[in-house]
Amino acid sequence: MRSRRFSSISAFAAMIWMFAGSLVVSGTAAAQEEPIQVAFGEIDITPPLDEQRPVWLAGYGMGRRAIAVHDPIMARCVVLRSGKTTVALTCVDLVGLQFPEVQRIRSRLPDLNYVMVSSTHNHEGPDVIGIWGRSPIHRGVDDGYLDLVVDHVSRMIGETLGKLVPATVEYGTAEDESLLGDTRQPIVKDGVIRTLRFIGADRKTLGVVVDWSSHPEAMGAKNTAITADFPGVTVARLRAKHACPVVYFSGAVGGLMTPPRNRIKDENGKSLEEGDFAYMTRYGEEVGDLAAKATQSATQIKLTPIKVAARTIYLPVENPLYRAAHAIRVLSRNATVWKGDRNQKGEPLTATNADQTMAVETEVAYLRLGDLHVACIPGELYPELMYGRFQDPRSEEHTSELQSRGVISYA
Repeated sequence: MRSRRFSSISAFAAMIWMFAGSLVVSGTAAAQEEPIQVAFGEIDITPPLDEQRPVWLAGYGMGRRAIAVHDPIMARCVVLRSGKTTVALTCVDLVGLQFPEVQRIRSRLPDLNYVMVSSTHNHEGPDVIGIWGRSPIHRGVDDGYLDLVVDHVSRMIGETLGKLVPATVEYGTAEDESLLGDTRQPIVKDGVIRTLRFIGADRKTLGVVVDWSSHPEAMGAKNTAITADFPGVTVARLRAKHACPVVYFSGAVGGLMTPPRNRIKDENGKSLEEGDFAYMTRYGEEVGDLAAKATQSATQIKLTPIKVAARTIYLPVENPLYRAAHAIRVLSRNATVWKGDRNQKGEPLTATNADQTMAVETEVAYLRLGDLHVACIPGELYPELMYGRFQDPRSEEHTSELQSRGVISYA
């Protein structure tokens, strides 16, 4: 049974504190007016396992210490340049790299017009937020590891800037809602996978960007091995097919989008279930195959000109558990007093004004890349907000499923 001890907490709070820029794309076919320049980069950000410095895995419950590394967790980026405008779209195999770390990365890359740092929302990587430590009163973050991530990501992007080459771009989609589970009402899924394929002057594929809306939760709450979960398999599947770099982004995963139950089978037709590496691998392969289908039906679009609009905002925090964790420094992110206006920064929140409503600083952004629209949204975007679709009333079938999984219960 999937543990939801903290999912109901983090799914709400993540919309407030996490800068996990969701890549939401749409496009129309158009002739390429001018070539955009592109380059791809990746770097290993797997934490070392040290008896004296435990790695606490993020997601689900507390006290889940990593005892092995199954596969590396990575940071990947695609850098785009048109004229004098350069942007980097980056994703890390983490539960949600915080906005202060994103700001630190940007400070080391002053020549870029915009740097987006997204997270896959991986539940099998190290805690980078704080709430998944040894116990409720122990912070789960290793600050030295955060320094490593900031250093590696900024260095990766900087090195990628020196590899830019002209390209044409193809945008494709494919759909399969059966590859998604939805464990919370309303039942609204984003079963569309979106791809960008960059093609060089010799017609070879320079790289592929993938956007898919599913939590990396294939390995479940009992796993104690560091892994990128299924996105790592999806990347490997596409890399093998196209012989090029692949950058994976998580899209509208809120609500809660997860790998499905009773859908993934092995070569003998036996159902595979969450918590098994065979399940994780097969699911990642099927997502990779769906992405490959999208690239095969892709049409050419233009990604120029590049326009960036970003705004720093302040959001109120009403979650009492977040406030309590912040008070005892399990969460170390700076907070301010909520002024009733998302555009107004309040004074620092301290012990003397702790009775006031808390606010945290975050950011929303919009990138217009020619025919492509990219929304950078903190936290877990809900598919129903993306599509404007709602299910009402709750179906008896879904209620029964939630009860069987222990997600809801009735007295």
